[in-house]
Order: sequence, then structure tokens, then C-alpha cells
Amino acid sequence: MTPEPDAARIAAAVLAVPGVAGLHGGRFGEIATLDPPRRVEGVRVREEDVTIAVTAHFPVVAAELAAAVRAAASVTGRAVHVILADLVEQSTVEQQAKEKVS
Repeated sequence: MTPEPDAARIAAAVLAVPGVAGLHGGRFGEIATLDPPRRVEGVRVREEDVTIAVTAHFPVVAAELAAAVRAAASVTGRAVHVILADLVEQSTVEQQAKEKVS
């Protein structure tokens, strides 16, 4: 029996992948895992699989990013589905970061 994947660990590893701007919870927030005391959006751990939804920096090669996300997640014994949910330009990400600081 393989151990239960840790959603918070997966989220942190995926956020460190070059080209990943953030995690994406899905249109209705359905891509998430309850990991008390918090909810980890963008990573859904189920018995049969793990789904990871990301927002990526534009431009991106989707297949390469998906492979890097799967490798970073390092989940064994289950299928790992990667969803490229949104794209952002680098300048947009930098602008949002500046607005949060202001």
C-alpha cells in the first residue's frame, strides 16, 4: 500500500517549478483537497488519482510543463493529471505582486 500523498507538499513542490505562476482551484473551486486545518487549492488527491491545476507563465510548452509538474509532485502508485488552467504574461504577474505590496 502506498502512503497517502500530501497535498500541501505537492503544492509547494509544484509552485517551485519554473514556468508555474500559481495553482488554480478550477472554475468552481472543485480542484482542492481538505488538509486540516486548511484547504489546498489546485491539488485534488483522491484514492485513484491526483489532479494538479496550474496557471503558467506565457509562453509555455504545455507538454514540457506537465512533465515537470508530474516530476515535482513525485506521486507514486496513482495517475497524476495536470491541467493547464490559465496563462499569464510575466509582466502581469509582476504587476500583481507590486499591487499586493502597495
